[in-house]
Amino acid sequence: MNTPLGTSAARFPTPPAGSEAAIVADVFALSDVGRTREHNEDAFVVADLSNAAPIPFDKDVRQSVGPAGLLFMVADGMGGAAAGELASETAVSVVLQYLQEQWVPLRSSEASAFVETLERATDVANSTIYRHAAEHPELRGMGTTATIAGLLGDTLYLAQVGDSRAYLVRDGRARQITKDQSLMQKLIEAGEISEEDAEHNERRNIILQALGPEAAIKIDLTYQRVRRGDVLILCSDGLSGLVRAEAIARAVVAEPDLQHVCQRLVDLANTLGGPDNITVVAARFNGQGLAAASEEDHVGHRLYAVPGREVIAGETVEDLMRAKTEQMESVFQNAPFELPPALRAQRQELSLIVRGVLAASAVVLGGYLLWQVLQLVRS
Repeated sequence: MNTPLGTSAARFPTPPAGSEAAIVADVFALSDVGRTREHNEDAFVVADLSNAAPIPFDKDVRQSVGPAGLLFMVADGMGGAAAGELASETAVSVVLQYLQEQWVPLRSSEASAFVETLERATDVANSTIYRHAAEHPELRGMGTTATIAGLLGDTLYLAQVGDSRAYLVRDGRARQITKDQSLMQKLIEAGEISEEDAEHNERRNIILQALGPEAAIKIDLTYQRVRRGDVLILCSDGLSGLVRAEAIARAVVAEPDLQHVCQRLVDLANTLGGPDNITVVAARFNGQGLAAASEEDHVGHRLYAVPGREVIAGETVEDLMRAKTEQMESVFQNAPFELPPALRAQRQELSLIVRGVLAASAVVLGGYLLWQVLQLVRS
């Protein structure tokens, strides 16, 4: 079921372009190989989009936010050491180059143009990695996550593929503003598993989207208004898979120096075993161009409504709830009802999992019964 944007403006507001008043960002980034891996397959970049030049980090950097904005990106490669490193580094390089070629010359401050450029850059990165793997069979299966955040004015616009994360820390609380494109997230949304159980599930590392493995990807486009004093944390799952949001918030509150924040979070992940590469990008926003936070502000995952594009129902929990409401209404009205495509696919995915569990159980039960029969025969 497709819903035209014109009828859902209240649910999917298109944010205005941000204020041009002075905004500054204190930034630091750190990547660590962890305690188990021999190679670091993570990559990151922070860049001033007035010229798309990467910012080097040997200490905290204070960066004025110009009309073209700032870029923050984390990528977590997969497919083996060489393939994973190549995939993540390619993703970062291609996204930055695309913005340099397509966004910088525009000299625009329009949110819709910015989001469209971020989305296209992500698509181009996917196509580049996919083609390279197709031309080099030894790299087949290479891929990478991508969490891309662009600050334009007073608003962060995010393009998400995979399960690296972005958090916003405000008033001592860290809240995730991206949504994992993972099997566990789907099961949580379907009510099949709790968030606590998902943290320890053996399938927690299964992601449903990545740059590279497939020719086409689904990019989650969201936005978040920024307030004075907010801290953005981007990280790979080497951190988020071990360190909870509460611990991330405590580190931000305890350490005014973002270099110390990043180091503290990396050390914490390593203390907990460090089984994966760990990457953290931290940015604190201030300046008169930002309003003070208020209780009415929304913080969290919020879809960006691309002008002129339809929104497919079933992509968010809100859509699933609306679908359930419409289903109940159709029962009372004796009207036929068809599940939204995304929800239908989700049900089919869960059905396959359940069938697999039942099949495995049947094999175990059959083996046990056969053993019992043999014991009876022997006796």
